[in-house]
Amino acid sequence: MRIATSKDGTELAYDVSGDGPALVYITGATCFRRFRPIAGDVRVFATRFTVYNYDRRGRGESGDVQPYAIAREVDDIEAMVDTAGGRAILYGHSSGAALALEAAVRMPDKLDRVVIYDAPYVHDEAERASYAELAATVRALLDQAKNARALKAFLRGIGMPGAFVALLPLFPGWKTMKALAPTLMYDIAITETLPPVQRFEKIRIPVKVVVGEKNPPGMHQVSRELAAAIPQATRQVLAGQDHMVSAKALLPILTDSAAHE
Repeated sequence: MRIATSKDGTELAYDVSGDGPALVYITGATCFRRFRPIAGDVRVFATRFTVYNYDRRGRGESGDVQPYAIAREVDDIEAMVDTAGGRAILYGHSSGAALALEAAVRMPDKLDRVVIYDAPYVHDEAERASYAELAATVRALLDQAKNARALKAFLRGIGMPGAFVALLPLFPGWKTMKALAPTLMYDIAITETLPPVQRFEKIRIPVKVVVGEKNPPGMHQVSRELAAAIPQATRQVLAGQDHMVSAKALLPILTDSAAHE
C-alpha cells in the first residue's frame, strides 16, 4: 500500500500495477481498490497501462476529512494524477465517471484524455424525484447505523437484481462494503442531478463516453447528452455489456481514444 495526500490532508491509499501510460482508475459506489471485481479490472488494464488504483475517500484504507464536498473528491483525483507524475489518463466508472468529468473541467493541462463508462446522472425529473426518495431512505438507515440495510436498499433502488443483492453478504469484501456504506451519500450527491451539460461544455480535452448496450434507456439518454455537450467527445455503445462492464471488452477503448460509435 502507498499513500498520497489530498489538498485537505486526506490520506489516500493506492496501489500501482503494470507498465505503460499512467491511468488513474476512479471507481463507483460500494467499490474499494481491493474489491475482487476491481482487482480483476486492474489486472486487465495493467497489461497496457501503469494503473493507479486508489480507495476513494471514506473507503478501504483511505481517510475522510469532513465535511464532504464533490470538489474535495476532485482534489483527490488531482493528488493521484500528481502522484502519477503530473499527467495521466482518467478512467471513471459509474459515479467515478461523473468525477472524471469534473476533473476534466478543472485540470485539462494534467490529463491526456478521459474515458467514462455509464455516468449515472438522473435522466429526467421523475427519476430525480424517485432518487431523492431513495436518498432519504438510505440516509435514515445510515443515521441508525444500519449500514447493511442501507447498502442493500441503495443497490436495489438503482436496479441491481434482488438475488444478487441477497447474496452479497457471502462475497469476499462484504465487511469492507458495510464499513464504506456512509459514502453512498457521496455517490448520491454526485449523481442526483440532471447531467450538468453547461459546465461540461467547458471541457477541452478528448473524452470517450461509453455506455453498455444492455443498460436502461435513461442511461443511454444521459450518454448522448454528455457526448453532445462535450466539444471533443465521442460516444460508443459497448455491445453485450451492462453496468458491470467486462474489463477485457473495455480495454481496446482505453487504448484507442479514436474508437467511435
